[in-house]
Amino acid sequence: MALKKGQLSGHVFLAKLITQYAMIHEKTVGPVAEEYIKQIGIRTGEWMEDFYGDKHEKWTVEEYAEVIIDLKNSIGGHFEIISVHPDHVVVSATQCPFGDVVQDAPHLCKMTSSVFGGIAARKFGYGKVSLRQRIALGHPMCEVAVYFTKHSEENGDVYEDLPITPSYGNPFNWEEETIYMLNQELRRSDEMIETLLAELEELRK
Repeated sequence: MALKKGQLSGHVFLAKLITQYAMIHEKTVGPVAEEYIKQIGIRTGEWMEDFYGDKHEKWTVEEYAEVIIDLKNSIGGHFEIISVHPDHVVVSATQCPFGDVVQDAPHLCKMTSSVFGGIAARKFGYGKVSLRQRIALGHPMCEVAVYFTKHSEENGDVYEDLPITPSYGNPFNWEEETIYMLNQELRRSDEMIETLLAELEELRK
């Protein structure tokens, strides 16, 4: 047997694991899965901001563009800035942090949208994210535009009026009602998966 050295790594394994879980979750709870990804992305983006300075510090549009590129590349993506304007930035990617396996769960693109949009909303008061092209949908690259004003007519996910966790707090301290709702949906997912597995076992017999 010839070992295919270098093709399997912790990052590849984790990306596959996450996308498979996300796919199962989306199939069992439906569109609600995107909202969970969105909320996780908003909070993850706030956590990531701490690596780039004080969360209440003002950023320029140029600094914002550099940060979103750096944080994506730091976790395995290949992103670059296409253009920077006073009211929006455009970035592109030739590789997703999840790799090609993101095609197993395209709704994970909501993570990129909510990280970029959440940071924009906290730094500029408003963010609209347009996912123009997506590797997850089979496009050769990703292209993302982030707008900072409401004047743009381009369709996208809107982020505004987001709370900022106090400096002594933790953005991952979820509210009890959010946790309860998530637990209810996950329990429903688990029950459906158990039913499917039982049916498959019966068919096997």
